[in-house]
Amino acid sequence: MEKSIDDLILDLKDSDDFVREEAIGSLELKGEEAVEPLIASLDERDKNIKLGAIEVLNAIGDKRAIPALVKTLGDRNKLVRREASTALTTMGDEAIEPVLAELDSPKWRVRGAACWILGALGAEEALPKLEELLNDESSFVQYGAKDAINRLQNE
Repeated sequence: MEKSIDDLILDLKDSDDFVREEAIGSLELKGEEAVEPLIASLDERDKNIKLGAIEVLNAIGDKRAIPALVKTLGDRNKLVRREASTALTTMGDEAIEPVLAELDSPKWRVRGAACWILGALGAEEALPKLEELLNDESSFVQYGAKDAINRLQNE
């Protein structure tokens, strides 16, 4: 019997690696049908559900996931934040505006992640704001801004 999307999402937190990988593969095959439930699962508490959901959303590449992935940049778990950052770098130009807005986030981790993402996306329109962030209170943000500026100027 084929599992529902909700059951597959719950399998993302299973302690068995095989069960989790099977769920990821099955959700990827569901494609567009799984996108909205996967986006909703990013609000779950369990980091494994979030990590699996981000992996599947990244594989599917549906741009509807961008706002939820941007929101996830503020997650308390660094692996979740890192995976969301990686997924956003694959979303293309449509991710630039929402990520650009995060350069003003009150959270230094979010500002720093936004710097890295914008550099990876080749978002030259971010250069003025990135230059301002070279003087940010957070060394993480400063380093991210410097790296992004270097990437953008060397393209």
